[in-house]
Amino acid sequence: MRVIFMGTPDFSVGTLEALIRAGHQVVLAVTQPDKPKGRGGKMQFPPVKETALEHGIPVFQPRKVREPENIEELRKYQADVIVVVAFGQILPREILELTPYGCINVHASLLPSYRGAAPIQWAVINGETVSGVTTMQMDEGLDTGDMLLKTEVPLEPEETGGSLHDKLAAAGASLCVRTLKALEEGTVTPKKQGESPTAYASMLKKEMGEIRWEEPAISIERLIRGLNPWPSAYTGWQDKTMKIWEAEVLEEDSGQEPGTVVRVDKDGFLVQTGKGLLKVTALQIPGKKRMEADAFLRGYSMEPGEKLGIKNS
Repeated sequence: MRVIFMGTPDFSVGTLEALIRAGHQVVLAVTQPDKPKGRGGKMQFPPVKETALEHGIPVFQPRKVREPENIEELRKYQADVIVVVAFGQILPREILELTPYGCINVHASLLPSYRGAAPIQWAVINGETVSGVTTMQMDEGLDTGDMLLKTEVPLEPEETGGSLHDKLAAAGASLCVRTLKALEEGTVTPKKQGESPTAYASMLKKEMGEIRWEEPAISIERLIRGLNPWPSAYTGWQDKTMKIWEAEVLEEDSGQEPGTVVRVDKDGFLVQTGKGLLKVTALQIPGKKRMEADAFLRGYSMEPGEKLGIKNS
């Protein structure tokens, strides 16, 4: 098929590469404009642009793809289908109906669950044991189009937002290739979604990572994994921000106030939560790299009775 590919971040790259490997003719890659990065403000290409250029695919980076002149630009490529993977702009009806097979989206959840911008991380935060990927025929709603194919991906007990991202990106790439084949062969029947059983998977924000010690240990541990690597879970320690990268749940209580360090072991320290103890085993403090808790405890003082938490929050 002649494919216009729309996508921007790392999550999209695997699908673009899989389409090329499967023999599809990717005639155009549409991605978000370059963005300044780091202190120097050097312009950085989106991952999809880098991959497209490596394969000699033309790149189009409109600020607003819905503008009439941009729609006309897309029309010139006479594509059979538009594949959309984490593009980052809402598509108008004119684009949805531009090609014979319409717009096919790869979404990182088992729809209708976890519609929205951050389905991967919310699945970990909410303690799901299974996630997956759905391909759908896009409509004008937010992740509400008719479902085409699905594939399930089980979550490991230690799954992080980052590790699940990589698994679902790979699963989505092969599912997209299967979906285009099924569409060409006429062997797929679109299915209505129905109501979503989960809350909308809203975009991640940095302040979501603040640990509220009055929550149960099990919820805090899931938050730590779900927000790893970005935006990360954090707490206050001696007027500094401490990122917490790994922790374990202990089904016991000290009777002390949530946020209190109740015990310091060689390989970590235990903090009282709203229910149960949380043993912190990997962390990061300002100006330092991520470290195991035993290395931290060899270099810094942490005493039982200390309070963790952001003040005035």
